[in-house]
Amino acid sequence: VDYSPFLGIEKGAVLQEARVFNDPQLDPRRCSQVITKLLYLLNQGETFTKVEATEVFFAVTKLFQSRDMGLRRMVYVIIKELSPSADEVIIVTSSLMKDMTSKTDMYRANAIRVLCRITDGTLLTQIERYLKQAIVDKNPVVASAALVSGIHLLQTNPEIVKRWSNEVQEAVQSRAALVQFHALALLHQIRQNDRLAVNKLVSSLTRGSVRSPLAQCLLIRYTSQVIRESTNDTQTGDRPFYDFLEGCLRHKAEMVIFEAARAITELNGVTSRELTPAITVLQLFLSSSKPVLRFAAVRTLNKVAMSHPTAVTNCNIDMESLISDQNRSIATLAITTLPKTGNESSVDRLMKQITNFMSDIADEFKIVVVDAIRSLCLKFPLKHRSLMNFLSNILREEGGFEYKKAIVDSIVILIRDIPEAKESGLLHLCEFIEDCEFTYLSTQILHFLGIEGPKTSDPSKYIRYIYNRVHLENATVRAGAVSTLAKFGAMVDGLKPRIFVLLRRCLFDNDDEVRDRATLYLNTLGGDGAVVETDEGVKEFLFGSLDVPLVNLENSLKNYDPSEKAFDINTVPKDVKTQPLAEKKATSKKPTGLGAPPPGPPSTVDAYEKLLSSIPEFASFGKLFKSSAPVELTEAETEYAVNVVKHIFDGHVVFQYNCSNTIPEQLLENVTVIVDASEAEEFAEVDSKPLRQLPYDSPGQTFVAFEKPEGVSAVGKFSNMLRFIVKEVDPSTGEAEDDGVEDEYQLEDLELVAADYMLKVGVSNFRNAWESMGVDFEHVDEYGLGPRDSLAEAVNAVINLLGMQPCEGTEVVPPNSRSHTCLLSGVYIGNVKVLVRLQFGLDGPKDVAMKLAVRSEDETVSDAIHEIVASG
Repeated sequence: VDYSPFLGIEKGAVLQEARVFNDPQLDPRRCSQVITKLLYLLNQGETFTKVEATEVFFAVTKLFQSRDMGLRRMVYVIIKELSPSADEVIIVTSSLMKDMTSKTDMYRANAIRVLCRITDGTLLTQIERYLKQAIVDKNPVVASAALVSGIHLLQTNPEIVKRWSNEVQEAVQSRAALVQFHALALLHQIRQNDRLAVNKLVSSLTRGSVRSPLAQCLLIRYTSQVIRESTNDTQTGDRPFYDFLEGCLRHKAEMVIFEAARAITELNGVTSRELTPAITVLQLFLSSSKPVLRFAAVRTLNKVAMSHPTAVTNCNIDMESLISDQNRSIATLAITTLPKTGNESSVDRLMKQITNFMSDIADEFKIVVVDAIRSLCLKFPLKHRSLMNFLSNILREEGGFEYKKAIVDSIVILIRDIPEAKESGLLHLCEFIEDCEFTYLSTQILHFLGIEGPKTSDPSKYIRYIYNRVHLENATVRAGAVSTLAKFGAMVDGLKPRIFVLLRRCLFDNDDEVRDRATLYLNTLGGDGAVVETDEGVKEFLFGSLDVPLVNLENSLKNYDPSEKAFDINTVPKDVKTQPLAEKKATSKKPTGLGAPPPGPPSTVDAYEKLLSSIPEFASFGKLFKSSAPVELTEAETEYAVNVVKHIFDGHVVFQYNCSNTIPEQLLENVTVIVDASEAEEFAEVDSKPLRQLPYDSPGQTFVAFEKPEGVSAVGKFSNMLRFIVKEVDPSTGEAEDDGVEDEYQLEDLELVAADYMLKVGVSNFRNAWESMGVDFEHVDEYGLGPRDSLAEAVNAVINLLGMQPCEGTEVVPPNSRSHTCLLSGVYIGNVKVLVRLQFGLDGPKDVAMKLAVRSEDETVSDAIHEIVASG
């Protein structure tokens, strides 16, 4: 067992020991031991009072009398750690300045470091001459001490340090490796705010005057910075100093070679030709005998593979050999890189190697591997069988909750994105819940089974697994199993009698929740005392959403006072308030795992549709196509808060203005919004529905409806004025006065844009959907998007313009990419499916060119998408 010599020491005892510093005959060894204990206490977070620190400091200063070199070094360290105050510094200044001019180099170097650490600007000017001399001293230890001190002092006394430029410039030419390294670092910091000076420094040093490998690494970093800045400013494709970086790949020092290779891979918009020499040297490092080189190389290649997978393909064989590397970090990086760079033929070989690797690593590494396997399966869907079997096998092995959840989430995503994997994936999940020890995972899998299981070719094969949960699990899982059985009964007519029998058996369960669910679903499915009577009603009850916002329902239940009168759900307000969470779910990139909502419209849309259909003025508009996220029309903290939701119908648009009165002393009546559509020529106002009253802190809605050309994505700007009668409210009684005053409140303008006519609807397999759509109504054209800050900014701008759903994660642009392909899917007004393939490329340093290919079920819609882009 390791034993610490400092275990159990106490501050009081050590301070007592410090009295040895006052002995007439100093014992250097014992004094050093006491200083070591003091340093230990300080580094462990022990605090010394002002009196204690002062006493120790004065006692330490007496140790300058000793000529013992080891003790003197300890004295330097303890003085730095004690951080003496300005009046105490004077005590040791003379001793330190004497050491700084000593003939003993070790004294000089350490004295410089201590003085610069504890001194202020006034004293610094007195010793500046000595520091300048030290920078060009022949002894590299002294020169480095002065340079490093300069780096620290630059933060507090920059004007003084900047006067040392000539000496620092001379030190850059030193033959000592560390001196050149520290001198270059200081010189760059002095000039870092002057781009021209930095350019000159880099230009002069890249000609070959740097001998130190450490300094060479610094120079490579500064060169990369100059390249980045000059590339942003110039309109040509030239890269200044690129030849220098490429030349460093042939340096004799491994650290320089790696630094140059990494710098090249991180250049903005790096091309395959520029990458090739860097990838070649990194490939050599993969087979190095030094673990640090293997790790550095594979980590860099892992980053490169995200943006240039084809450039790393030649390294695959070398990386495959690293899967069995003794260093698990190296092996994990290799495994997560190979799925990005491998081809379909190498999948089976890769899987065999990964299988042997999994048992030797911790759960956090296993999760990274699982994510890589999922990406690989989505990349090569034809290999789903072997990859799904692998996930199923590791799911049965030992592991913690997060690891098991990562595997289950991956299987769920593969089931959703690869139709051919659905049945085998569901069976794997069924087999897992037979032995699953995590209640949360069991209930989530049962919920997912209830959604996907009835849609398979043979739903009956899952019933046994589900019903087993009713007998063998805890009450929470049993209740989930009952709900899942009911969903199978509702969705699959042939299974209803069998489900009915199984649910009857659940009536004898010893848990209230299980029995209550069984009773409810029996009545729902069986018809005796039925909750609902039609098959569609059963499906709506089991799969549908509430027609009231959950927030309102929760508040109503909290405010319900138990009495003889039962709770009536019809009393819950149906006013739809801003629901950011629901909107986020509706516009999320893609479902991820069990926590994601099932496919289908979110509850917010259902609530909107039922709300609008209940208003007679809008009942004839037909089916609601889309509702937007709320758009704020007022600033925060104003007296009236208003946001608007745009409801799109085939031939109409309804604006729902959600209003709140934030003034307790006022009641608003006959609240309407006067809409000026003079900048929206294709729209004609046809109806409005005012809000009768708007009390304090009780939101309400007023509506305005417009007619528009049917099936057309008409756009325009609308000006809005809130008009109402305001009545004063007596704070003591809460009653409003009889007479009121008509008033108006200017709101922000509202725009209806092309994206409002597009629903974000994803596809599970874009390639299959694209090919099945056919070329009959395909329209392809090219566009120049002009100068952009980045390729990612251009991609996001087009996605937002069209309002479509990005597919397969293609909305993410890898760093340093000069080209990118983005896949979009959606449903255009009139329920017309649309697929878009966008190909972006940099035409020069900043100009972006785009090729737009559109396929849809209607030629006019394909043309409309191009018109939107052309006019956007």
